[in-house]
Amino acid sequence: MPSLSLDTSDIDLSVVIPTLNGREQLADSLDALAEHAPTAEVIVVNGPSADGTSGMVQNRTDVDVLVEVAERTLNVARNAGIIEATGEAIAILQHDLTIESTWVDAITAGLSRAAVVTGPVHQMLSAGMTTTACEQTDIGGRTVTYFNGGNVAFTTATLENIDGFDEYLETGGARDAAHRLAAVSERVAWEPEMCVQTEYETDGGIEQRDTDWKYRSLAYRLVKNYGIRPTVVRRTLTHIGSDATKAARDILADKRTLSTCLSVERDAAIGAVAGFITGLRARFADRSTTRNPHGCSARANRVVSRHDWR
Repeated sequence: MPSLSLDTSDIDLSVVIPTLNGREQLADSLDALAEHAPTAEVIVVNGPSADGTSGMVQNRTDVDVLVEVAERTLNVARNAGIIEATGEAIAILQHDLTIESTWVDAITAGLSRAAVVTGPVHQMLSAGMTTTACEQTDIGGRTVTYFNGGNVAFTTATLENIDGFDEYLETGGARDAAHRLAAVSERVAWEPEMCVQTEYETDGGIEQRDTDWKYRSLAYRLVKNYGIRPTVVRRTLTHIGSDATKAARDILADKRTLSTCLSVERDAAIGAVAGFITGLRARFADRSTTRNPHGCSARANRVVSRHDWR
């Protein structure tokens, strides 16, 4: 199918920022947007925070839309913001990331040659700075380019084509979207100048990281996108085996107890089985290349309140 990249050099950009209990980091992120992307439409999706985030956003003049949602799931927040956006390009920005001066120009350059663009995260640590790199893998005859879900921009047509993010997933939503982009032959461009910074660990903000969901998500997105095939089973078992090896080393080093490690492996197995089952159901529920039965078009209305200052 034809690429959904943009031809224009002057992009009408919307920026969606999902947030949860990150008031101070969000304020810094909004300050950077006001400085380096003053013409962008800014949409904050909050929910449900208990640290005064809503009041802080309402007192600013540089936010166009504030959406309060009842769910803590990151993909719900992403989709709620996508639905509100009016730009021809939509960026997703993590609330504890601050853009650099080259960010908007890099998005423009990337979207002129691909439907999606992502870039590096510079994480400031006490020992110095670390930087993420482009990551690709081949699976099921596709080359999948992963992107950071907190620093990515899409053409609006592309997000409509894949129906946003899969709201079933509590973690791994960006990885799932990367597989679905590969299925519709859309490229993900890497722009080194699409830089963002953080002093915090960039783990997806409000995504959960427990063992059950780690493997539930992995198995779900692989089965949903590729079906039951040896590659899918092998990849899942390889991940479980790698964690089991690390757990054994931790036991030998007295960093973990045997009962703790067995509990983790049990959760991994339960999560993987649940992921296989729900992945098969999702694959049959949406047999199109979109593979997104829980996307924007199918979402329930989880918006508690909405403030639109456009």
